Amino acid sequence: MEKPKHHIFVCASFRANGEPQGVCHKKGSIQYLQYLQEGLSDRGMNDVVMSMTGCLKVCDCGPAMVVYPENYWYGKIESEEAIDEILDALNEGKPAEKYLIG
Repeated sequence: MEKPKHHIFVCASFRANGEPQGVCHKKGSIQYLQYLQEGLSDRGMNDVVMSMTGCLKVCDCGPAMVVYPENYWYGKIESEEAIDEILDALNEGKPAEKYLIG
């Protein structure tokens, strides 16, 4: 397998230490995974992989995701349109400023 150009981590709010889960999964982060995968495929972005993560500890900005190696932290991803904007920007080699956090 070739090293991916980008890796997208989607917060799924899991916490190993038994604390209550964060808010990303409650706000639909897991339901957006299929749409995200389809968006990558539709854009021919076959060099991008995605993974679900434990809590990213940015609950006040959830749903959240991180894109590496750029280290783009995105929050308030509450619609398919937000995912489209983020993927389009990534495909163009720039951040989706509207959703950047931190």
